Amino acid sequence: MSSDERTVVHVVRHGEVENPTGVLYGRLPDFHLSELGRRMAERVAEHLAGRDITHVVASPLERAQETAEPIATAHGLETATDRRLIEAANVFQGKTFGVGDGALRKPGNWRFLRNPFRPSWGEPYIEQVVRMKGALDTARDAARGHEAVCVSHQLPIWVLRSFVERRRLWHDPRSRQCTLASLTSFTFVGDDIVSITYTEPALDLVPAHLRAGAKPVKGAGASKGYGA
Repeated sequence: MSSDERTVVHVVRHGEVENPTGVLYGRLPDFHLSELGRRMAERVAEHLAGRDITHVVASPLERAQETAEPIATAHGLETATDRRLIEAANVFQGKTFGVGDGALRKPGNWRFLRNPFRPSWGEPYIEQVVRMKGALDTARDAARGHEAVCVSHQLPIWVLRSFVERRRLWHDPRSRQCTLASLTSFTFVGDDIVSITYTEPALDLVPAHLRAGAKPVKGAGASKGYGA
């Protein structure tokens, strides 16, 4: 192995999910891509069609697997599964979550908001970093000298990028630069990350309220403002 060998790992956020009741679906099974989400996945596959992709891996959740499928197919590959790419655990999973409605209306849930720096409502940020960095390095090793794709979820992708860029891990969810079907691409020379780039090949398909910086939406579907 050459110490100056270049490898690129594209960490892709899945496309839009069919979620008519607007729950925070988290790690729940049977949440699939919507028709729009499938179009987003196809757009990502088109965007990567000319790239030297030799390895495709995804979170075990259906929405990630379905996003990876057209990418893998375009390169004649099978999609591998890495559980380390899974969504962050969250105590509000399966509930609606918004300002003035949903789970936050119940005082019994307020205790889960006591520490936003950890965070107290779910999987600690640093634990997400550890598993995501492990998955990133494994994908790099599988595609040495070429390119790999990892399909994951918004929060784990964002905290991984924040860690690599040496930013604090706690943050306002609206500030995440990780839109649906976006790519956060890590370029390695040998084992070292030398650059990170961010692209949104399906941005024109993403509803305005699901883009970075969008304001939360009240009522059923409020959690969609943050995605997963």
